[in-house]
Amino acid sequence: MNFLFLVVLMFGFNSFSHGTQDLYPTFLEKNHHFSPAQVRTVSVIASLGALLGGILFGTLSERMGRRRAIVMAALLAIPMIPLWAYSHSLPMLALGGFLMQFMVQGAWGVIPAHLNELSPPAVRGTFPGLAYQLGNLLASWNAVIQARLVERKYGGSFPPVLAGTVLVIAALVALVTASGHEQRGADLSQTNSR
Repeated sequence: MNFLFLVVLMFGFNSFSHGTQDLYPTFLEKNHHFSPAQVRTVSVIASLGALLGGILFGTLSERMGRRRAIVMAALLAIPMIPLWAYSHSLPMLALGGFLMQFMVQGAWGVIPAHLNELSPPAVRGTFPGLAYQLGNLLASWNAVIQARLVERKYGGSFPPVLAGTVLVIAALVALVTASGHEQRGADLSQTNSR
């Protein structure tokens, strides 16, 4: 049951990151007519947010707990939606990208430790990676579904699809994480060798 929980969690996490990153450059290009240089600028600023968010929430998780840090970061992504998806100027979209990725990758900054701590010692070498990859496999349709919704339901408009993705997936990540358990501080050197 623990393995299935982690696969669902990793589905949520992979949907969270890919749902906020994969089509965002296309959104900036198609809906805002930004040049490749402007898209790159927004992407670099968002990446800086991702880096800082991962470091901050990963560090906070040592004090406040893994689950609380993940839930906090996931839920704080939701108020970033208007700035990130509905702004109209380059500076505001760059700020929205920074803040969104700060929260998304802030939640991700906790995952390496959390996955390993939840893994049974005897299979710690393969358990987290397999759960991650199966979750990623389940999330692999994310960009396709988003693109189809943009084309078929919203006439080429990305904001409602991007916003809906964050709203649903951030809530899923928070809910699944909160319903799980935590083993912060588990001895990762421990194995069940005979």
